[in-house]
Amino acid sequence: MAIRKLAWTALALCAVLSHTLAWAQTAAGGAGSSLIRVKDLGKLQGWRDNALVGYGIVTGLAGTGDSPTNRATRQAMANVLSQFNMTVPPEQIQSRNVAVVMVNAALPTFAREGDALDVTVNSTGDARSLVGGSLLLTPLKAPNGRVYALAQGPLSVGGYRYDSNGNVIQKNHPTVGSVPGGAVVEVATGTQVAAAGQNLTFVLAEPDYTTANRVAAAINTQVGPGLARARDASGIEIEVPENQRAQLVGFIARLENVSVQPDRRAKVVINERTGTVVAGGDVRISRVAISHGDLKISIVAQNSVSQPTVIGSAGPGVRTAGVTNSRVDVDETNGPGYLASGTTVSDLVQSLSRLKTSTRDVISILRAIKAAGALHAELVVQ
Repeated sequence: MAIRKLAWTALALCAVLSHTLAWAQTAAGGAGSSLIRVKDLGKLQGWRDNALVGYGIVTGLAGTGDSPTNRATRQAMANVLSQFNMTVPPEQIQSRNVAVVMVNAALPTFAREGDALDVTVNSTGDARSLVGGSLLLTPLKAPNGRVYALAQGPLSVGGYRYDSNGNVIQKNHPTVGSVPGGAVVEVATGTQVAAAGQNLTFVLAEPDYTTANRVAAAINTQVGPGLARARDASGIEIEVPENQRAQLVGFIARLENVSVQPDRRAKVVINERTGTVVAGGDVRISRVAISHGDLKISIVAQNSVSQPTVIGSAGPGVRTAGVTNSRVDVDETNGPGYLASGTTVSDLVQSLSRLKTSTRDVISILRAIKAAGALHAELVVQ
């Protein structure tokens, strides 16, 4: 009987230890869960898309093209017909089934001959709709004047426009369309991320000195010591070892998968048109009084300590953790409300949401707190 009781006690103790260790690992792994790959923080210098643009003609429109008085359309059609040994004076072209358009596309970094690109077609004349039209063969040029792709094909238009006897029905913008995969690359870009004897430069999408320093330290730790050096807030210079220059793709793949914990800049983004408020959960608000109409708000943060109780010696991962509990007090009588120091924007927004406060009022309160100097974050108004 004593042996059975001892066995049950041992099982209970093991369960308590397992639960406590699991809790400790979860608490300790909170910081590790925010690790991000280097490839998600930016790109190597030299990786960029190239803009292409062209001037073309859309045909096959059902009387919704450019008006016969559009000289550019008539001249463009005369030029096209001349390519097929047809000489037609521009003054004799009277058609509303064609429209002159501008065609643009983005040439990717490592585009090769034969790759397909999506193109966007925009009417430049007085056409009423491009629905049902087809783009004639159009060369797409880069700013250097060289043709890199050829575009043609039927248009996909996400709208329409119909009018009769003064009645007009329109949806979206029927004068803008697209041709998915409508352009074919004729000249490859030939991009090189690193020439012979040169180092790589990684550029952060959001420049930050702390993040740049952490990326350089993570590369030196996980790839090789002394390879990376942060030059400024956005650029990290990376030296390619001699034995890796012949295997540059594999070396870059290792760099992309380096894990780092980036530093976050406190920001509160407000979109007044849609009534959207986005803020990080750790954006702090200093002690401030708020009085909005008849509403008084008080958010008080209470700090306590969670001490795991374990019989005997605890594992190496078991530790004491601090816990912050927020208490929301609401009073609809007149008078200002006070926000205790250390309150977050998340606490404030959640409290106002429970009170069914409109988003417009939340935006007004946040802007007033920022003006009072109590919001320790960058306020971005869109």
